[in-house]
Amino acid sequence: MPEFKSKKADIIAVAKAARVSASTVSRYFNHPELLKPATRKRIESAVRKTGYIRNRAAQTIHGIRSATIGVLIPTLDHAIFAEVVQAFSDTVAEQGFTILLASHGYDLEREYAILRKFLEHRVDGVVLTGLDHDAAVFQLIDSQQIPCVLMWNYAAGARYPSIGADNEEAGRMIAEHVIALGHARVACMFPPTDGNDRALARRDIVYATLAAAGIAVPEPWQLTTVYSISESKEDATRLFAGTQRPTVLICGNDILAMGALYAAQASGLDVPGDISIVGIGDFKGASEIEPALTTVRLPARRIGRKAGQLLAAMITAPGAEPVPGIDCAPELIIRQSSGPPAKGEFLID
Repeated sequence: MPEFKSKKADIIAVAKAARVSASTVSRYFNHPELLKPATRKRIESAVRKTGYIRNRAAQTIHGIRSATIGVLIPTLDHAIFAEVVQAFSDTVAEQGFTILLASHGYDLEREYAILRKFLEHRVDGVVLTGLDHDAAVFQLIDSQQIPCVLMWNYAAGARYPSIGADNEEAGRMIAEHVIALGHARVACMFPPTDGNDRALARRDIVYATLAAAGIAVPEPWQLTTVYSISESKEDATRLFAGTQRPTVLICGNDILAMGALYAAQASGLDVPGDISIVGIGDFKGASEIEPALTTVRLPARRIGRKAGQLLAAMITAPGAEPVPGIDCAPELIIRQSSGPPAKGEFLID
């Protein structure tokens, strides 16, 4: 006797199992925010029970949303980006969206190529990290008329709504803290700025703020170090071994600052007695490391939540009044790694 495969479940089967109409099931997939939580839960249970899989290819032909959002970030290596993406993902999931996540390694040409792939998959919206992108990226988004938000940086005049912190303000805060403590012998360690407008904004304002206070950073003390605790430890160790030593090291992010703290410990230096070390970001672990790190908090989770809420609204209510952006203000967090300079000369015998 021949065997017959069971028929694939369709939307009618789901509707019957959930005791709702087929149009309600369709609404569950395309506009879940319009349904009551109890109804959504019942339909979700029916979908699981029947094993229903909708045909997205057929749906996108008719203009129905794919319920996916493309998220482009520079790297997956750092906890701060994991925090912001997780908060974003959790927020849009409440509105029925799933994210497609990719990293471009600070390569703007690669970012363009990934964006094209996202659009080929018919994503309903796009998230870019930072404000500066290749002109071809902006042109592609404009030509497709797809909702887009710029996450992590904030600027009032950004091309698309920006949700994030003002990195210039973050850099100014940490520089002014160092100046207020009385430091005049200042070293700086920043990551490469190519394709990274966050690092560039912080670096430039730190040097400008120091210069305005009459503080010049000697060229040998202007360090460029990749995002790596081991690399920053190595560079800071060489800095601390010089014939003259700064009284404070300003790091462009907490990853570099953590490496510098390890370098100070390996060099037998007391922090902040012999040297103060400060960062930017308030990454996970910044408050637990010994000594706890003075830094500027960038509210990653708040940024992710606000970006998710805004982009979901742009997708589900396209005719609504545009929102210019949301400023998630940075906050100076003073901990044990910074203090006033010790008195006397800072020469190494």
